[in-house]
Amino acid sequence: MKAKKFDIDFDTGKDITSALDLTKARRVKQAPKRVNVDFPTWMVDALDKEAQRLGVTRQSIIKVWLAERLERQAG
Repeated sequence: MKAKKFDIDFDTGKDITSALDLTKARRVKQAPKRVNVDFPTWMVDALDKEAQRLGVTRQSIIKVWLAERLERQAG
């Protein structure tokens, strides 16, 4: 596919995935990075209670809540 046709297809919302080599695709800034955070016991208990209610892990709920907050701040 020529670059001009690729640009036109992309700009008009057509599916261009067949023109891409997805084996080399990378998600920018998505590599996990470990951090340690100390929470008071009451907070851990509350996180565990909410995580159990939702059927997810404590780590999952922390990541989702932080992501939601950061997205709100950025918007």
